[in-house]
Amino acid sequence: MKTFYDFYQNPVRLSFKDHPFSDSPKHVWVICRYKDQWLLTKHKDRGLEFPGGKVEEGETAEEAAVREVREETGAVITRLVYVGQYHVDGKGGTVIKNVYFAVIDSLADQEHYFETHGPVLFRHLPRNLRTNDRFSFMMKDEVLPECLKKVESMD
Repeated sequence: MKTFYDFYQNPVRLSFKDHPFSDSPKHVWVICRYKDQWLLTKHKDRGLEFPGGKVEEGETAEEAAVREVREETGAVITRLVYVGQYHVDGKGGTVIKNVYFAVIDSLADQEHYFETHGPVLFRHLPRNLRTNDRFSFMMKDEVLPECLKKVESMD
């Protein structure tokens, strides 16, 4: 288990064990690859980030991951793999989020991308991610680099 503080100095616990904090988390985050590129979305308020969001009533976290990726990017997932789960003790309460890795089969243009401006592709994520104002706070703590290491070890 890794422990650290997020962008807003909230304590975070990240684990790659099978659902260590909750069997039914209320949030998902999906690290996406499409044709040798990273697939992100541009959130209307937060900036560039990997797709994700809340698990809706009656759906599993996996179903939420597939839905959120489709809604925010127009992408169809070929493969979805559980990476880990993290727990944040935030000022607004506790957040438990599953992290997934997704291989994308196709991207379709959509008329509406919900709370985002749609898909954004990167061949490489920038080195200055933590200080780059174009990127969401969610891309700026240890969750992303630790999960990327785990994803690389899974291949």
